[in-house]
Amino acid sequence: MFGFEAIIAHDGLGISVIGISIVFVSLILLSFAVSRIHKLIELWDKKYTSYQRVKKTQQKDQKTPSVSDLAIPQDVQRASRQFKLLIEWIGEPFPLPKLLDLSGKCGLSRPHSTVNELLKCELIIPDENGYYVWNKQLEEKRSST
Repeated sequence: MFGFEAIIAHDGLGISVIGISIVFVSLILLSFAVSRIHKLIELWDKKYTSYQRVKKTQQKDQKTPSVSDLAIPQDVQRASRQFKLLIEWIGEPFPLPKLLDLSGKCGLSRPHSTVNELLKCELIIPDENGYYVWNKQLEEKRSST
């Protein structure tokens, strides 16, 4: 069996149609990619300026809050009263480890994280000698508002 009879007998016609279709689709995709290559090159050239633009907008969004913008959470306000009493009992200036030890002995919940929040809110501020003091000015400002 030779010629067209052999091709038809072994399903060569279907295989050749599929092969031609694959080549045709590949050529269409290749021509589409070549027609859009200038857009990709332009995007590649402008990637640094686009990155800088995005970075600037992110920096504008991440404005650093000032001390007056910081709100003291409600649970920290409650705990601050207890810590203020402990600080008055210890005396100012006070060492931070002594405050933490005493607050643990008094049974206050989560003393380390509460002291950390008080430091973030600047209700407890460091002095120049390695000790800490209660920020009475900020407390007065908060109570007056």
